Amino acid sequence: MRASTLLLQTRGSSSAFFPGPKSPDPLALAHALSAASRSSRPPSHLHAQVLKLGMSGDTFTTNHLLISYSRSGLLGGALAVFDEMPHGNLVSWTAMVSASIRCGAAELGIGLFVSMLRSGFCPNEFSLASALRAACDRSAARAKLQFGASLHGVAVKVGVDADPFLGSSLLLMYARHGHVAAAERAFADVRCKDLTCWNAMLEGYVSNGCGYGAMRAAALMHRCRLPADMFTYVSALKACSITGELDFGRRLHGCVIHNMFESDTSVMNALVDMYLRSGLTDIAMAVFGRIRQKDTISWNTLMSRFAHDEDDRAAACCFADMPLSGSKPNEVTFSIMLRLSGANENASLGLQIFSLSYHHGYSDDVLVANAVINMLSRCGLLNCAHGFFCNLKFRNIVTWNEMIAGYGLYSCSEDAMRLFRGMVCFGKRPDEFTYSAVLSAFRESHEARNHEQLHAIILKQGVTSRQFVSTSLIKAKAVFGSVQDALKVIEDTGEMDFVSWGVIITSFLKHGLNNEVLFLFNLFRSDRMNKPDEFILATVLNACANAALIRQSRCIHSIVVRTGHRKHFCVASALVDAYAKCGDISAAESAFATISSVSADAILYNTMLTAYANHGRINEALSLYQDMTQAQLIPTPATFVAIVSACSHFGLVEEGKVVFSLMMSEGQGMNPTRANFATLVDLLARKGLLGEAKGVIDVMPFQPWPAVWRSLTNGCRIHGNKELGVLAAEQIMRMTPSSDGAYVSLSNVFADVGEWHYAEEARTVMAENKVWKVQGYSRIEV
Repeated sequence: MRASTLLLQTRGSSSAFFPGPKSPDPLALAHALSAASRSSRPPSHLHAQVLKLGMSGDTFTTNHLLISYSRSGLLGGALAVFDEMPHGNLVSWTAMVSASIRCGAAELGIGLFVSMLRSGFCPNEFSLASALRAACDRSAARAKLQFGASLHGVAVKVGVDADPFLGSSLLLMYARHGHVAAAERAFADVRCKDLTCWNAMLEGYVSNGCGYGAMRAAALMHRCRLPADMFTYVSALKACSITGELDFGRRLHGCVIHNMFESDTSVMNALVDMYLRSGLTDIAMAVFGRIRQKDTISWNTLMSRFAHDEDDRAAACCFADMPLSGSKPNEVTFSIMLRLSGANENASLGLQIFSLSYHHGYSDDVLVANAVINMLSRCGLLNCAHGFFCNLKFRNIVTWNEMIAGYGLYSCSEDAMRLFRGMVCFGKRPDEFTYSAVLSAFRESHEARNHEQLHAIILKQGVTSRQFVSTSLIKAKAVFGSVQDALKVIEDTGEMDFVSWGVIITSFLKHGLNNEVLFLFNLFRSDRMNKPDEFILATVLNACANAALIRQSRCIHSIVVRTGHRKHFCVASALVDAYAKCGDISAAESAFATISSVSADAILYNTMLTAYANHGRINEALSLYQDMTQAQLIPTPATFVAIVSACSHFGLVEEGKVVFSLMMSEGQGMNPTRANFATLVDLLARKGLLGEAKGVIDVMPFQPWPAVWRSLTNGCRIHGNKELGVLAAEQIMRMTPSSDGAYVSLSNVFADVGEWHYAEEARTVMAENKVWKVQGYSRIEV
């Protein structure tokens, strides 16, 4: 019977609440309040009847009224009822704590729980479980964790810590704060573990990325013959996605079919996600096709994976097919598509998606707004992104981070710092991603002052020990060449994780600190627990190649052999490159032969081709290209860069032209890159075909850059073309006014044709502009 029907009956007849002529029936009224809490209509009309019937003093009735307000999301109404209760009991306090937390007022819920204790009430498992929900909130995480641990102590004291209901809440509280060991202890203390308790432990493992722990728990449940439900399967399948254990996932798939859970959409969504993460797209699509009632999450799972793989076509097809199945896009759908548009720098598609989100009423949703800022920033529309950011009604910490990260993409350090200061002024507390976003904007040495200010704030906040922040800080130090400062940060951080070491070593290499890379590698290996992977080894070999350190290259080679990474194409290519740049072409050939006999890779062949080209071994380069073709390896633009470069060293103009034409032929069908055009211009300029080289610069689909003009300038010097040489040198000065090479090239062009007056004038202008020639140096390894 509907609550409204019961209410009408009370007006005309007392039979609903009055079994006899003397008193109303509290049970009937409680039934009506329960029905009202399940409907969309607020219980205020029943509240009026409670007051009219004089039952506001009945604790049983007012408790049900309080619960009805709580379930309707009307915290103010619940508080009003609670404050007017003459005699509240434990149920009243528990309902009020639960109502506060349900309505997002966790601090109020905690305060009410403490007041309940001070009023002399002894909490039971239900009141403690309600309070633990407030402790699960991660805002002010340390204080909430301490509160949760105190509740655990109270539970032990009153003897309800072994209750399955409370035990589930306890372990989830610890798991939400990342304390998996404490969650396991709370789980072990529960005497009669029910399915809810097991599922809570599975969720705790999965939420902390402990996939193997969740898999062990699921296997133990199966051995205990405890029947799994949909929550069990969803958590176990997520664990397989984390660990990549596909065999275990397939066995779970078999259990899903055997226990007839294929009709459950949530379980099927988890299966699709597991197969997609394992790279088995065909199986995932087959499972997706078997979902009887596809919901929005089903489509979001597909689109999210396609977006992660940057398969914009497949994601767009899913987005278009989604309404055909009766599913409507939600804020997650629009966020996925907007971020994909940003990743592909497709502003047109991104703006269309945003218009559609506005049409569906999600324009003010913070998740969609954050994705819009990300999309606009990645598409280079920083002013639009900032304008959108300023007009938002609500911003969370992610919103600020997205805008700061957008400035970081384009090295706008002043704008990033200004936004960071504004964020602090608005009372927002920066997190580790905020600091990393600001630090990513520092890419020039003149920004050192802002960087030092930010470093001081990081030290003051005490977040230097966090790996994400410390790694970003060290990368910024590498930009300024502050090796000692970077080492100090490493020392203060303590134990660095594997990913951080890789990022730091790569960052030092990127900024030309080759000797420091070797020092960091030795520091990394000083901990015997650290074993270098293929990427770290390749990075260190690149440093050896840049500095022409043959001995260190051989030492790293021995480490590569000992760790079993010599068959990895990334390491093998770095080995070939290192030996070739150190002048030992025989060792490079030997390293190439070792790996190419086992597995062929286009990158490895490109490295060897480049080595032959740099050593003037044109015949070997052409022969290797033939071997590459016979091995059915698809050439890349880098392949043709190496071959044309070899032709350039030997002055084989016609052969170089043929190779360049071959790249654009029907057989290869690839578009030449900037490097391909640069080698062609160099080939023509070296041979004296200066007009033809200038023609290539004019017709290529790229704006000319300093290096390509420099190749033309050098050709003009060799062959005495003053007019074209001056033009090329002036173009270099226009693009890079602080480059010493542009002024020196212009001076040399005039000097080579005997016009010493103009040569001296170029040197004078260089001095007036305070541009100094960098001194050259040579080094040998003794």
